[in-house]
Amino acid sequence: MTELTPHGSRSVILTVAEVIDETRDARSIVFEIPDTAKEAFTQYKSGQFLTLRIPSDRTGSVARCYSLASSPVGDEPPKVTVKRTVDGYGSNWVCDNLSAGSQIEVLPPSGVFTPRSFDEPLLLIAAGSGVTPVMSILKTALRRGSEPVVFFYANRSADDVIFADELRELQTAHSERLLIIHWLESLQGLPSAQTLATVFGAFHGHSAYMCGPGPFMDAVHAGLHTAGFAHHDVHAEVYNSLSGDPFVDVVLDEVSDEERTDAATVEVELDGDTHELSWPRKRTLIDIMLEAGIDAPYSCQEGECGSCACTLIEGTVEMDNDGALDPEDIEDGYILGCQAHPTSDRLRIEF
Repeated sequence: MTELTPHGSRSVILTVAEVIDETRDARSIVFEIPDTAKEAFTQYKSGQFLTLRIPSDRTGSVARCYSLASSPVGDEPPKVTVKRTVDGYGSNWVCDNLSAGSQIEVLPPSGVFTPRSFDEPLLLIAAGSGVTPVMSILKTALRRGSEPVVFFYANRSADDVIFADELRELQTAHSERLLIIHWLESLQGLPSAQTLATVFGAFHGHSAYMCGPGPFMDAVHAGLHTAGFAHHDVHAEVYNSLSGDPFVDVVLDEVSDEERTDAATVEVELDGDTHELSWPRKRTLIDIMLEAGIDAPYSCQEGECGSCACTLIEGTVEMDNDGALDPEDIEDGYILGCQAHPTSDRLRIEF
């Protein structure tokens, strides 16, 4: 077997330790983490994803993001769970080609679909393979927190329930805190927004985290709104296909004297450190952080993955693309560092 080598300074070659058949069309890929990458790949946040570099005869490779279904709390090895889709090149390649001993190039965990706290009641909502990041959050909440957790999980049929055995075990072990509500389309039909509002109304006051297909998410959003959930208590994972190559290191053009003269000033807080930077108005926040030698969080550079999401505390920006953010995120002050340009003279931003 040919040994893989990374295509950039941020990516890591991981070895597949085990492949688990979850359902007839979903498989979990468990990774063995080398010592040099243990900190990044075992201290991730529940709900984050990995970006995999998948070979392609047409383009050389494609980048695909898959959520971690494992929990960073405990000794559980990192794993992603992938469900085949009819026209999904990446998902079908992963399911058909990866086995124990396989190698694959991966970017470190990213994403902002993570609970702000595990010390509050949670309403976790998923449909189909959207269970993957929700499962990570569920396991961490049960291990770390003490508040009630409700998990609403919709599928076509009982045979499509990913992690069915694990969910039964969790329900038995945490019966005093965990309530699991299964919704099966084969028995109950598609859940309407009004039906969801009735179900979710019993859990008003919980923080809601949802992941699933677009139409399902639309119904859930409407149901939560009707049930009286505040927008800041509703969080959604948004998946978009990546068209670029996030595995290649970014090459930055030199900033001209003219750009520096008209630059804004930004104070950036990252990992407990504060940096004051000059921010030329045609450059993105990620560009200037990388130029300053700061290990900025980013992946696709297209505004589609959410890896670079941060909070605008002071000042104003405009974004070329806000695709990875939903309206609630934007209202809460989130921006995308790879798409943001300053429109005020002074800004303050927190990652």
